[in-house]
Amino acid sequence: MTTLNEELPLARKKRLDNKYAYFLVLPALAPVLILSVVPLLNGIYLGFTDARAGLNQETNFTGLENYTELLSNDLFWSSFKIGLIWAFSVTILQFLAALGLALLLNLNLRLRWLTRTLALVPWAMPPVIVGIMWQLVYHPDAGLVNEALYRVGLGDLSTNWLGDFSTALPAVIVVGVWAGMPQTTVVLLAGLQGVPAELNEAASVDGAGTWRRFWSITLPQLRPVIVAITSLDFIWNFNSFGLVYVLTTGGPGGKTMLPMLFAYEEAFKYGHFGTAAAMGNAMVLIIVVLLFFYLRRRMREVNA
Repeated sequence: MTTLNEELPLARKKRLDNKYAYFLVLPALAPVLILSVVPLLNGIYLGFTDARAGLNQETNFTGLENYTELLSNDLFWSSFKIGLIWAFSVTILQFLAALGLALLLNLNLRLRWLTRTLALVPWAMPPVIVGIMWQLVYHPDAGLVNEALYRVGLGDLSTNWLGDFSTALPAVIVVGVWAGMPQTTVVLLAGLQGVPAELNEAASVDGAGTWRRFWSITLPQLRPVIVAITSLDFIWNFNSFGLVYVLTTGGPGGKTMLPMLFAYEEAFKYGHFGTAAAMGNAMVLIIVVLLFFYLRRRMREVNA
């Protein structure tokens, strides 16, 4: 039985260990604080000011003025609508394509290791390189898409995919799905490998077919993974910048002007840092609210 005199040194040792733990975490925590937390707090503050680009520009606290102006800014809400269409479309299509690929890669196929490696190629490519490559694919005169249409006798369907008002956003969505699918595939494949094989074997013995086993066993087992990866994908896609910037720079006519592109132009093209920061703050707040209700509903389904 531990005496009081023995408990005191143990408690003191525990406090000392905690202090050492803080020192060990500090080297990893310091860059996060300096490069992420401090700029985030500074961005939040700038959203309540009239900060502008230029030397010796006086910055004044304006309260909610930037946010009230956003409420009547039709261009901002138009970009926000485009951003939601982009984020939801890419996230859903990414998930469906990645789920099919993960199910395929989970099978005991020949050269499975090579297929898994090739599936990760888009993930390993920088967004700028992906954007330049797909610009060539969509090129109106020498692109692979139009060339393929001509070869199969559908030349009338060829168009300037990234320059046409009706096709620019769908074309960019296809690129977003292709570029982001590998990371979703890896996560879903890991989830599939965690599904107990005994469950599928027992269901197969009971006469359940492939579709029934997938719907009743595999999908429920994957629900926590699906909630996590789709939430992360949605945040990542909504905040997407580099890929769309290289592909279209927000054009044509603002048809692919995502919120981050709009905020970027407001800050670095027109020099309105305060307004751009307010846009960023508003977008973060709206996305947090949307994700809160989405995650709460999904977690209820998982725990049901």
